[in-house]
Amino acid sequence: MNTQLVETRPARQADAAALADVHAAAWRGAYRGLLDGLDLERLVTNRTPRWWSDALARGVNIDLLEVSGEVAGYATSGPCRMRGLATAGEIYELYLHPHYQGLGFGRQLFEAARRNLEDRRMPGLAVRVLGDNTPACGFYRAMGGRLSSRSWHTTGGRKLELLVYCWPARPS
Repeated sequence: MNTQLVETRPARQADAAALADVHAAAWRGAYRGLLDGLDLERLVTNRTPRWWSDALARGVNIDLLEVSGEVAGYATSGPCRMRGLATAGEIYELYLHPHYQGLGFGRQLFEAARRNLEDRRMPGLAVRVLGDNTPACGFYRAMGGRLSSRSWHTTGGRKLELLVYCWPARPS
């Protein structure tokens, strides 16, 4: 029996439905008004429990945050996909269910994902974030991220700015 109130751990197959629920709630909260409503719903509904189960079966690294046994958030991470950055790791996604935002759990999940990358010999990390997602940009700046680059992505006829925040490798 786990006696911890808040825990980060690797996601398991049994977490697929909870991951889909957190993803849907977090994306609707974060991107409503920033993305076209139909595009947003398509992106949300594509991430079914089956999608998450398949991702876990493929070996996608997913750190899970539980609060009192309930899945409250997740982070996916792996090798940095952006060329030209002096970082080996990347946090691809970090999302909390809206009920758990603003309570310090994002910091805990970020640090768990960062440690996971370091344990897998991927020091330093990058995160790509939608420039109009003011809360996320503020969070990454508060976590010590430095704006490294900007790019543009077009979806649903809208041109969206993507920002890249980076953290150097921590001294050993």
